[in-house]
Amino acid sequence: MNKNTMIIVGVVIAAVVLIGGFMYMNTQNSSSQNNQATEVTTNTTPAAENEAMNDKNIVVVAKEAGTFTTLLAAAEAAGLVETLSGPGPLTVLAPTDEAFAKLPAGTVESLLKDKEQLAKILTYHVIPGKVMSSDIVGLDSATTVQGGKVTIKTENGKVMINNATVTNPDIEASNGVIHVIDTVLIPE
Repeated sequence: MNKNTMIIVGVVIAAVVLIGGFMYMNTQNSSSQNNQATEVTTNTTPAAENEAMNDKNIVVVAKEAGTFTTLLAAAEAAGLVETLSGPGPLTVLAPTDEAFAKLPAGTVESLLKDKEQLAKILTYHVIPGKVMSSDIVGLDSATTVQGGKVTIKTENGKVMINNATVTNPDIEASNGVIHVIDTVLIPE
């Protein structure tokens, strides 16, 4: 797979992961500093829960989280749901509904009407391949599916992607991984 194809696939996955991460993160303890998801039910062990999550693609994981409704709606409007549900692997930097709410009034509505711009922004949230937090810490940048680069740094023990903080890393799905972020990334 050539680099451009991997970037495109990564962006698509990032969008799916973003959507999935938002939904999944609503059920998560956002202040958690570890890389494990909070148990969704009391009837499963952590190992069983992780196995169950691995059978679900990025979109399903995001929907079940309940905190990525805006991301999922945007992915649907941009025609990216099928891609994010595909085989991957993709890494999605998923902004939560709260992250979308921080955008200036009318921005989301405007983007939902401009599918081309919306797709560019969403694919900027996807990195080709499965990049776990342990991999991200060793990077200073990554190329997104959109083709742009995001900067990566660690500040005060937290991973920053551009101006966004990763609030919940390593939410695994069958076709990649979601890293929940607190700010929508806008490409230059």
